[in-house]
Amino acid sequence: MSSSASGLPPKSPAGEPQPGSQNRWNRGAWLFQDRTLQSLEILLDEAFRIPGTSFRFGIDGVIGLVPGLGDVLAGLLSLVIPIAAWIRGVPYVALIRMGLNLGIGVLVGTIPLFGDIFDIFWKANRRNYRLIQIHLREPRRHTWRDWAFLLFILGTLAAIFVLPMVLFAWLVKWLIHR
Repeated sequence: MSSSASGLPPKSPAGEPQPGSQNRWNRGAWLFQDRTLQSLEILLDEAFRIPGTSFRFGIDGVIGLVPGLGDVLAGLLSLVIPIAAWIRGVPYVALIRMGLNLGIGVLVGTIPLFGDIFDIFWKANRRNYRLIQIHLREPRRHTWRDWAFLLFILGTLAAIFVLPMVLFAWLVKWLIHR
């Protein structure tokens, strides 16, 4: 069965959709190519360098300075890399890690000033671009870092949810025995 009969775009020998095929599957294919994703990662996390240093930052940290809208816009732009990873078949453990990288950046980024500084150092887009490259080069290989990161996040989330309940129970016990 040919790829056009299946509704998918015709592929070149390298496995990429041919530029001449005009169907809905490849209209946005340029957005998910390595070249575009790397350009987006550089724009968001590494486009500018402080003169005389090797310190780099991108528009993600700068856009975040605009209250409310900046963090949302930067978060939406940052979604392109995990979406591309999903479309390109990156394993779910890496996709979850990408989502958490992005979520941490957006969540902490909402804190005025501190969040913007955090975004500049966290570089979620660079982390996510590297994850997509690693997992596309070596499919089905999960590193110990993937699992350690997920376990750390799950432990942190569990602590966030359990700690208030423990404190509440302690407070009730203290009030009853007082």
